[in-house]
Amino acid sequence: MKENKEKRSSEENAAERAEEEIAAEKAEISKKFVGAHMSMEGGLDKVFGRMKMVGGKAVALFLKNQRTFKTKDLTREEIDSFAKESQGYIQHVLPHASYLMNLAQSDEAKWKRSTGIFVEEMRRCEVLGIPCLNFHPGSNVGDVPIEDACRFVSEAINIAHSRTKEVVAVIENMAGQGKVIGKTFKEIKMIINGVKDKTRVGVCLDTCHLFGAGYDIRTKESFGRVMEEFEKEVGTEYLKGVHMNDSKMPLGSRKDRHESIGKGLIGIEAFSYIMNSAYFNEIPLILETPDPSKYSEEIKLLYSLISDEECK
Repeated sequence: MKENKEKRSSEENAAERAEEEIAAEKAEISKKFVGAHMSMEGGLDKVFGRMKMVGGKAVALFLKNQRTFKTKDLTREEIDSFAKESQGYIQHVLPHASYLMNLAQSDEAKWKRSTGIFVEEMRRCEVLGIPCLNFHPGSNVGDVPIEDACRFVSEAINIAHSRTKEVVAVIENMAGQGKVIGKTFKEIKMIINGVKDKTRVGVCLDTCHLFGAGYDIRTKESFGRVMEEFEKEVGTEYLKGVHMNDSKMPLGSRKDRHESIGKGLIGIEAFSYIMNSAYFNEIPLILETPDPSKYSEEIKLLYSLISDEECK
């Protein structure tokens, strides 16, 4: 009996190692760049070591303490160290701007303060050589017409563009809780329409937010239809990244509650679609799931979903 158990355990371990090797091979040769949002504790440059430890090929981070309006200038040592550690990865770094800013509000003083934060974060990207900055468009707390709220965001992007040279402002779609804007492709396109330099604006699709906003992405067929709608309403040329999150809340809940991959109400098929669709080639695919200790496991799972055809 003991020998049989040991044999089964050995066979199971061998099978697991084989699956891990296959996933690693697919990660190496595929056009999918999966990673996760990593802590900046100890310095911005430390995120790359953490990324490698979980088997990631892309990374997201905050560029400063996102809980405070105060910002310290980056030192030359910090900039140089980041440049050294980011070599080979910089095109797949997608930082997240501060949650404190609200670019959609009508209060002029608060809007200017938020725009100032946005400009500073765009400048930090520029100094560090990061090509894109992901941000939440904000909340229409003043209850102005949605067209005006979107225009406020566009104007903030235009100001940030005028004070930086190349960084792309990447709008994240939202679940639609409360008065948050950006829950529909139409609203996102309204923001883009108001941006003067459209080569420097993009979109990051969050799967949990899509689902919460009412976009059914649970099957390959339904996700395909959502992407066709995105192509029609916005344009896939604007797609700069994806936040890979399952959802604890049901379709159309308007709530943003992330769950581990395959453990929520979206399900694994949606992520299989992402890992096998050319829409998502060569862009950062970032985990923001609730348990960072599972990042390594989730990254392996996602790469294992890639078909042999996709790797050819």
